[in-house]
Amino acid sequence: MKSTTRGTLAAVVTCVAAAVATPAVAADGVPVAVPLEGVEHSLNMEMPRISGTVPLITPGSPDGPRYVEGRLLPERALPQLPVTSDLPSLDLRTPLPRVLGDTFDHLAATTPASELRALTPGASLDAPLTAPRADMLGLPAAKLPQVALLTPVLQAAPGATLGLAPGL
Repeated sequence: MKSTTRGTLAAVVTCVAAAVATPAVAADGVPVAVPLEGVEHSLNMEMPRISGTVPLITPGSPDGPRYVEGRLLPERALPQLPVTSDLPSLDLRTPLPRVLGDTFDHLAATTPASELRALTPGASLDAPLTAPRADMLGLPAAKLPQVALLTPVLQAAPGATLGLAPGL
């Protein structure tokens, strides 16, 4: 085997070993920054600094249908899907001109990422027939159909901070 072939093979094996040895890291969100540097340089003035994080949604596993004695259709025919995520975070810092001077005061507003839990809507149905009855020779009896809607759930604890400072 030529030395160039051995070198190429060694490089490929090293890259594959590094990729296998490094575990995949799941990100909680995608950082986003609003680029205003070009506007700042073209207008020759201080512009606001805006950045934040867009969260990634993680679906959970739904509770499947449950069979209940005496019903023809299972409970929760359309199950609720749990979803977890973070609320988006935002960091805004903007200059405020002073009335009596040439310097700037700065206003800062921050909303940290906070956990968000949600359940999608669901439905539960029941057929307009009862289970087979022994007194009717194994035939079902008629009854009113039943429909139930499971309400969505949303839980979060958002917060924000607002402050003034002499500089960034």
